[in-house]
Amino acid sequence: MANLLQEIEAQIDCTQCANCCRVTEVGMTERDIERLAKFLGVSHQTFLRDSTQLDSDGNLILKRTESGCVFLQGNLCGVYEARPQNCVNFPHVVRGNGSIDSRMWKLIDRAGFCPIVYNWMEKVKEDLRFP
Repeated sequence: MANLLQEIEAQIDCTQCANCCRVTEVGMTERDIERLAKFLGVSHQTFLRDSTQLDSDGNLILKRTESGCVFLQGNLCGVYEARPQNCVNFPHVVRGNGSIDSRMWKLIDRAGFCPIVYNWMEKVKEDLRFP
């Protein structure tokens, strides 16, 4: 599966799409907060106030605007070098928390907006000779 993913990732330029930044909510860890606050040159509290919000379940996420992530600039990430681990691991096909089995339901959802996930799933179906 990892080899299929690498093949597909090599064919797709994420900066031409950026749907992940427009569609998804990015959960934050304390380490993400520390890294981003330092990168932006602001205090922990200032970062929390200006760059995060709570989602509908009360979890801390990066702040969203009408166009997506608060750090999205066109199709590029304004904090790419310090982006949250959740973003580093996206689309969570091979990298991410939990097993591939535990992430499969989310992959089905991501196939609707991420060409990497969609093409990977199609390639896996082809490899498995899925009808």
